[in-house]
Amino acid sequence: MKFRRLPFVAGFLVVPVVLYVVYVVSPFVQTIFYSFTDWGGLTDTQNFIGIDNYVRIFQDDIFLSAILHNAFLLLLMPLVTILLALFLAFMLNVGGRGDSAGIRGVRGSGVYKIVLFFPQVLSVAIIVVLFQAVFRTDGRGLLNALLIAVGLVDPNQPVQWFNSPTLVLWCLLAVMVWSGVGFYMVLFSAAMQSIPKEIYEAALLDGASRGPTFFRITLPLLWENISVAWVYLGFIALDGFALVTGLTPESGGGGPNHASELISNVLYRTAFTQGKFGLACSMGVALAVFSLLLAIVQLRITRRDRIEF
Repeated sequence: MKFRRLPFVAGFLVVPVVLYVVYVVSPFVQTIFYSFTDWGGLTDTQNFIGIDNYVRIFQDDIFLSAILHNAFLLLLMPLVTILLALFLAFMLNVGGRGDSAGIRGVRGSGVYKIVLFFPQVLSVAIIVVLFQAVFRTDGRGLLNALLIAVGLVDPNQPVQWFNSPTLVLWCLLAVMVWSGVGFYMVLFSAAMQSIPKEIYEAALLDGASRGPTFFRITLPLLWENISVAWVYLGFIALDGFALVTGLTPESGGGGPNHASELISNVLYRTAFTQGKFGLACSMGVALAVFSLLLAIVQLRITRRDRIEF
């Protein structure tokens, strides 16, 4: 009976496997091949040039600065997002104390969850339009207007958020965190709800405050979820193409003096503006390698024995 099932199961797997190979594996293989050529993208001619493209990109100051900008986001964006999401999830699930209901979230936690999750229903285009209004460089932008109202900014010299080489990356970081923290708050909230309330109640009876309860109970039990979230956020930090292109369009998607240039933006401009698809493919391969190394290193660093309860 076992051998009769094998052809039946294999028959259902053939079509998905073929589609995956054609539309996922094949483009990766082609990209690797083109990265060793001088292909211009609009012709059938591809001259093999070896590793010249890879040597060239790592001698390009703009590409190297893009790597540093991605590293900045890779370091801070997952860290800030996860810390905020953990804090919010903890407060909304076990941050309050009821007289008879035992462990519960802060008052109004159901409303807070909806409000904090709201950015997840917005498309990237809507987020771009929203923060273009927030970070407007005249006195009518929301952030500048608030700073002017409290007297921290001169009305005649509003802050040039996305036009400042020192501020543009921090502004992009704030937008990425705002747009992502709600999802991971819900993710961590779902994980916290699976933790038996008796554990928290026992800790409270022993006199534990919120701080020790979070670090000694919540954090160890959520470590596996945090590890996966860190990898996903790392991939987002390595991309950022849509936000950078939408919020800094006048600079070609790279900010003032390439101050917010990311690998994905350099790749896009190299391929579709300069017509150097072979060179762009080498950037894509480098980005893919960085992503794989990120996932491997992160999972190795954060790997712990799973705690059962």
